[in-house]
Amino acid sequence: MSRLQSRLAVAQDRYRRARRHKLTVRGRLTALEAEVQENRQLHRRVAELTDVVAELLLPVADRDEERVRELLAAYRAGL
Repeated sequence: MSRLQSRLAVAQDRYRRARRHKLTVRGRLTALEAEVQENRQLHRRVAELTDVVAELLLPVADRDEERVRELLAAYRAGL
């Protein structure tokens, strides 16, 4: 194999590796974006649950039973 052919083979190999790496990065980016969206939904759900728990932990004298029932019904409907 001549020196030129050897350099061509090395260059082609590097090109293939670079292309493969680029595709892998795109795939990982897509997966990470999906995970970020899932985390956003989870955080929103935790915030909603925290709101319900905070409402339920109010002292009995200050708690509006009808409001508590509404909050619990809305939370259960969201499940």
